[in-house]
Amino acid sequence: MEEKKQPRKLNEYSYVVERTGNMKVPLKIFASEKLLKKMMEDQCVEQGMNVATLPGIKGYSIMMPDAHQGYGFSIGGVAALDPEKGCISPGGIGFDINCGVRLLASNLEKEEVYEKINELLDSLFKNIPPGVGGKSLFKLSHDELDEVLNRGPEYMVGKGIGIKEDLDNCESNGKMADADPSKVTRKAKDRGKGQLGTLGSGNHFLEVQYVNKIFNKETAKTFGITHEGQVVILIHSGSRGLGHQTCSDYIRKMEENFPEIKNSLPDKNLIYAPASSQLAKDYYKAMCAAANFAWTNRHVIGHQTRKSFKEVFGEKADLKTVYDVAHNIAKLEEHDINGEKAMVWVHRKGATRAFPPGNKELPSKYQETGQPIFIPGSMGTSSYVLVGTEKAMLESFGSTAHGAGRLMSRKKANENWKGQELRKDLEKEKIYIKAASWKGVSEEAPGAYKDVDEVVKVSDKAGIGKLVAQLKPIGVTKG
Repeated sequence: MEEKKQPRKLNEYSYVVERTGNMKVPLKIFASEKLLKKMMEDQCVEQGMNVATLPGIKGYSIMMPDAHQGYGFSIGGVAALDPEKGCISPGGIGFDINCGVRLLASNLEKEEVYEKINELLDSLFKNIPPGVGGKSLFKLSHDELDEVLNRGPEYMVGKGIGIKEDLDNCESNGKMADADPSKVTRKAKDRGKGQLGTLGSGNHFLEVQYVNKIFNKETAKTFGITHEGQVVILIHSGSRGLGHQTCSDYIRKMEENFPEIKNSLPDKNLIYAPASSQLAKDYYKAMCAAANFAWTNRHVIGHQTRKSFKEVFGEKADLKTVYDVAHNIAKLEEHDINGEKAMVWVHRKGATRAFPPGNKELPSKYQETGQPIFIPGSMGTSSYVLVGTEKAMLESFGSTAHGAGRLMSRKKANENWKGQELRKDLEKEKIYIKAASWKGVSEEAPGAYKDVDEVVKVSDKAGIGKLVAQLKPIGVTKG
């Protein structure tokens, strides 16, 4: 990397790469020295600089502390683009549209859950099919699927699956109003029709955890996290084949419709549709529909999780949705940019919204605290609950990290670890795993990820998400 492109330290937890070449804005990186070193070892800093060349980009191209190389944008990339003169880029949202996390808080203690952990994992595995070929227990007609794409989880609540409180405690109430099912192809619908309520593969998981440490008791209590030792459940999944196909369909359409844009880009994976084009509008409506499917998927998984807990622990088991957040999405939001209010398409690709107290998009119960944020670690490490801040609105378009961030590819992880051995090692730590494949375990080895403690420390110290609680795993189901 040329000297002029080297990140310059702003403070202990943020860096900037000044404009160079075709960059329209600087690149801001939230990182410690340790994390920045890892970023410099792959192509993600270059990707952040490439994002800064997109038309209509405002303020900064931004990289979160968990950033690593992705498709087009780095995973952990954020950009705010003008919705009239700018563009929308599928690579800034991701193939798994609205991949995200949902946290449920229970009234159970870790000791009583440990006693029945294997029975619980068996029940969860049965009620929430994981893996590439996991088949939905909820059969949808095409008309019913269109209802899900249009209305999100409120459609399932009307059918007795989940409760209204789940909708209240979900980003955007689980529904993006601009969704248009007609903009989603039949092929994408066919892929998603049999996958509602399934976990998927890769880094998707359902983790039974306990509260290990509370940093902010007042905020934690509002979130429903009342004491150390309390059992919680973290669900990580997205839009499955429907979202992936939707992204693929529109990338192909953009490449076919705008070859001159594709040929002009520093990275063809940044292909975009100009905001004024019909294709940009169509993609946004299709993305909203896929996002609604993802929220419905996690909603159904949450419902099935309750079912499993009642099967194992009886009717006394009570699970409440704390919140559900997206981390692969574009949303039309108002932000203060250079002292002026502006509407922008905020692309978050592997980044979580971090809205502060008083934000009109938050549920009434979180108006005084700010938005709950969940940052999962890898198997065997901590996950964290944080809360949104006013500083995040000023510094990062109301965004923070979404996870630990990969250090190595899944292929390399499979070369370094064996699933059976990892399972034995984790059981020695009293962490129990039930997976659809050993490959699914080795791909997600803790050593394949960055240090989540360091990622969270940067978010907290930089002020773009303040610590609330630390969670530790008891049991995990995955693909």
